[in-house]
Amino acid sequence: MTKNFPINPKHPERICWGCDRYCPAKSLVCGNGSDRTMHPAELFGEDWRAW
Repeated sequence: MTKNFPINPKHPERICWGCDRYCPAKSLVCGNGSDRTMHPAELFGEDWRAW
């Protein structure tokens, strides 16, 4: 069962969005690389769903 993807999280910079684990940014348990994956709102702005 997968987790629901949050549309507008309060602090997206605190979480890695690269997999369904949503690890803390300093943890990166899944081994998704050395950097965290950013939330689409961080990349495209608040209206990211319009893309």
